Amino acid sequence: MTPEEFPEGARTFRAPSGPVVLTLSALLAVFLLGDVVVRGSWGQMMLLAPWVLLGLWVVYEVSFVSRLRIDKHGAAVQNMLRRTSFGWSRVRDIDFRWQLVFALEDGSALTCYGGPARSRPVRSRMRDGDEAKAPAGLRELADLRDRWQAASDTQDAPIRRTWDGPALIVLGVLMLWAALSFLIVNR
Repeated sequence: MTPEEFPEGARTFRAPSGPVVLTLSALLAVFLLGDVVVRGSWGQMMLLAPWVLLGLWVVYEVSFVSRLRIDKHGAAVQNMLRRTSFGWSRVRDIDFRWQLVFALEDGSALTCYGGPARSRPVRSRMRDGDEAKAPAGLRELADLRDRWQAASDTQDAPIRRTWDGPALIVLGVLMLWAALSFLIVNR
């Protein structure tokens, strides 16, 4: 871990339910594959594993991998298989619909699936004199806007859009494995 990869003040937002869903799904996958080994054989497990692992890959992509990472230079957004990074000078506006939305200088709007999200107002029983707390999503939006406005004009990294290569490679391997297991079972 170099200081450039994890600069001081960097912050990563991710859906709080993502790690929980992924952990429970991984435990279910291990249980199912272990059950096949105990009741059947290792060979049967190898034929069933790609299908279970494809399901786990989908859960990983949908619930866990989407995130927003910000630092003093800009932001990096990953929405499932698509990655977008940009400097703060490339941002025209930051808005909050259901999720955080960056309006970029090229005219595109980038919704952050893993970033802060609008939540229902918290019901609380406040006493007289207690101050109402702003929802967490609005506090995070205010923090993002402060970072954006405090960024100097030198933070002008271009807008880069790429694919999540490692995840696509894993998908390709799993699909090849699934095709091979299908051919073995149906010959």
